[in-house]
Amino acid sequence: QVQLVESGGGLVQPGESLRLTCAASGSVVGLAAMGWYRQAPGRQRELVATITISIVLGDRTNYVDSVKGRFTVSRDNAKNTVYLQMNSLKPEDTAVYYCNLVTSATVRREYWGQGTQVTVSS
Repeated sequence: QVQLVESGGGLVQPGESLRLTCAASGSVVGLAAMGWYRQAPGRQRELVATITISIVLGDRTNYVDSVKGRFTVSRDNAKNTVYLQMNSLKPEDTAVYYCNLVTSATVRREYWGQGTQVTVSS
């Protein structure tokens, strides 16, 4: 079983930065992807940024258009940790941010963190 623990959310003003951290514990075998999703009130959960992991092709990142150039996703393989550096935050970035991890050793399994609130407001 894999557990994901997020940290780093909070209240910031527009234009400021935050860094989210998600640490995975437990048996992480066949790591295939790590990343972040978010859900704002009244809206569906959406992909923010993910890293697809391939021994052959290397890591590939993917971002939703609205955060390109402002957010950066990265990971520490040794620590099974994924980060989301969020710069130039906007009020529309306000949401609960969820960490996501996918393994595919034998069957595909997906894990979610409990979520961390990010609020951007003046």
